[in-house]
Amino acid sequence: MPKISVIIPAYNAMAYLPETLENLLQQTWQDFEIIIVNDGSSDDTPQWVAQVSDPRVKLVSQENQGLAGARNTGIAHAQGEYIAFLDADDLWEKSKLEKQLQSLEQNPKIGLVYTWVLLIDAEGKKTGRLFKSEAQGKVWQTLIEENIVGCGSVAMVRRKCFETCGLFDRNLKSFVEDWDMWLRIASHYQFSVVPEPLVYYRQHANSASRNWSAMEESYKIVIEKAFNSAPPDIQSMKNKSYGRANLCLAWKPLQSAAKDYQTAAKFREIAITYYPQLIWTKEYWRLSVAIVLMQALGPDRYQKFLQWVYRLRRQIFVLK
Repeated sequence: MPKISVIIPAYNAMAYLPETLENLLQQTWQDFEIIIVNDGSSDDTPQWVAQVSDPRVKLVSQENQGLAGARNTGIAHAQGEYIAFLDADDLWEKSKLEKQLQSLEQNPKIGLVYTWVLLIDAEGKKTGRLFKSEAQGKVWQTLIEENIVGCGSVAMVRRKCFETCGLFDRNLKSFVEDWDMWLRIASHYQFSVVPEPLVYYRQHANSASRNWSAMEESYKIVIEKAFNSAPPDIQSMKNKSYGRANLCLAWKPLQSAAKDYQTAAKFREIAITYYPQLIWTKEYWRLSVAIVLMQALGPDRYQKFLQWVYRLRRQIFVLK
């Protein structure tokens, strides 16, 4: 049996899936299987996978169930001792699996290993924005404030965690279902981090849903579920969690094709209503500047401004 199972949910993902698979096959650790879950796609995903010659690549097709349902199907078919998740439009550094595996093998108390995340644009160019955290060990209280795992393509999980904690919540479909899963794992197991940007998270307008009310409801479900089982001495963190969730949610309308700064501003105000101290955070002011620029410049000029910022960041990183 393979040591690692890599699960790739795919829903009309042919614009990026071939690049993602080619990138994955270059990993330094090669003892893995790849389970592509065709989640009700209307494109030619099945025909394309059928032409892939690598015997480690397997296809499972189903009616559309969202990311949660697709990941659960992948887990059901997985044979590996460890399970890694990769979204169909993201990329990995070549050493990702090897370094995460080493961490899990060295410490049986670790249930999940995450890495840092570097953002890329639709064309795969680095934007210069890095998400990182140093949190390790018992991370539940850190995780309830912010999803330190970063995105769905980061985690490698010990298989038995799903036997202990259950599978992804299908009621959440494709909205923060990963955060909910990581919180449940964190309540039973320790986390570890590889402090390197080993995941490239692709941002493009089509990846951000406009169903803000559904996303807001999913955040509420996750937070309420988490605090229902939390001890009394940390119930005071609930408003802080709601505040940070709404601040995170405020970015989604700006990143969508609609570039909806008005909805972004609404979520920002909800965030500080829950947790007024957020007004002193860097993330609050970064969001506020983005909203002002979108309102002043309009979508086209705002996008050009972002491209200029990305180029500047890349130059700064090269100089470093």
